[in-house]
Amino acid sequence: MAGSGLTSLGRVKLTDLVPLEGLPSDAYKISVSILSQSLAQFSAVIVQFPESDGSLLRSGLESARLYFHQRESYPPADIIHTAESREWCKTSGYYADPHLWQESYDYRPGLTPSEPNNSIEFPPAGLQDMFASFGKAARHILDAISFHLNLRSFPFAEILDNVPLRNREISSSVLSVCCHARPSFQEPQHHNIATQEDGQIVMYPDQDHHVDKGLISIVKSDKAGLQVRDFQGRWILVDGDLGPQEAVVYPGLALYQATAGYVSPALHKTEINMEPNMYGRCSLAFKLLPKSMANLDCSEMRAAGYGIEAQFQLPVPVDDFMQRSHQTDHIFNRPGFQCFNFPPTNDGSGKTIRRRKQNPKSKPLPPSKRLRLEAQRVLKERVQDIADKKGIKLRFCNLKECENHIHALDSPCANIRLEIGWPPGVPFVHPHDLPNKAKLGFLEAYEPGWTEGHQNLDRLVNTRLTLTESITLISSIWGTCDQVVRFLGG
Repeated sequence: MAGSGLTSLGRVKLTDLVPLEGLPSDAYKISVSILSQSLAQFSAVIVQFPESDGSLLRSGLESARLYFHQRESYPPADIIHTAESREWCKTSGYYADPHLWQESYDYRPGLTPSEPNNSIEFPPAGLQDMFASFGKAARHILDAISFHLNLRSFPFAEILDNVPLRNREISSSVLSVCCHARPSFQEPQHHNIATQEDGQIVMYPDQDHHVDKGLISIVKSDKAGLQVRDFQGRWILVDGDLGPQEAVVYPGLALYQATAGYVSPALHKTEINMEPNMYGRCSLAFKLLPKSMANLDCSEMRAAGYGIEAQFQLPVPVDDFMQRSHQTDHIFNRPGFQCFNFPPTNDGSGKTIRRRKQNPKSKPLPPSKRLRLEAQRVLKERVQDIADKKGIKLRFCNLKECENHIHALDSPCANIRLEIGWPPGVPFVHPHDLPNKAKLGFLEAYEPGWTEGHQNLDRLVNTRLTLTESITLISSIWGTCDQVVRFLGG
């Protein structure tokens, strides 16, 4: 695998993400790593379902095409809804949104859909089996993300529905059978039509892109068109080459909130090819949603030692979170927690800063340098103690090696971090981990105002650091005090 990370959207088998008792298998660890890297780089991942579920997906899409094809050309006014007017946890049955040229049938266990004029309508076939398959897969994927974040097992169980549902309970999660641009539904009066270079005509709805509010979304479509924006701002077609057993998975805003921003949601849009067809573009979309009476908080992340930003400190009622609108500009402009780069720093004149060699015998180290070296020594000793107890042989990278394989699965850094349980998000201890002039640019990007905040370090000269002081110093440098204190205190 290339040292710069995944070269394309990650693919994992669902069977490899099923947790088992005891130590994780190599297949599980590799699949979790691919899953996490793909979510970090592309905000999505392709999951391959077992063969039995693959046939279920195919029949579900065929049933969706037939269901929408037999409906009337224009739906009655009482079933025309927009996304803003629908109650998020009570949708069930057929809905239409002419502005998006979209129809959907929502299946929500525990809630019987009401039809206009008390008429009887047959829903698409196989909804119960597809809901069960998607729901099980979504929970396995959520647990795999939790494993990557070094959280305890099933950390989000308290905000998820019971399995199975208890008496009179209604599912929060929903399976939507969708159809875009059915030719017999309505003329595209409110959409942007464009012609591509290859002559194909495509449609972009007026609401060009959005973010799902749930925890995990799983989408299977019969035609390509789903695009997700990656961490570099590029739009990536994620369902262009899906196999019959594969579906696209991406996280939503609720998971972003519950993980204190460590898992970014996917910004996505749908491009609809206007080539002549009878059925439009049909898809199955499962959304794993939190319970309406629960709260989204970061207690699990805090317990695992993560630093929690101010915006995530207070718990948020799920019902309020799901109903209000969310500004996403700050989400997609913030740096991803796995995407660290080490750009060369300059002084503003375009010239790279070069450090002059100094004779240590003629001039003592500056106070800040001595403090950082002492903090580094204490942390490295702590890592070595843990490795010795676990029988792990350490090999630290040098700076150049670390830059070359910062995203790689087989890097010494990544293997050591995983084996000793180093908290995710906390920079690992290398001989090059502590600041110098060549890394000020990285530190400023990682924690704006770092340089100004550390100008008072010189006052601590002539002080011998204790372990507690070293922890405080390195925590202030990295801005992750809770993570370092918890890890070193263990």
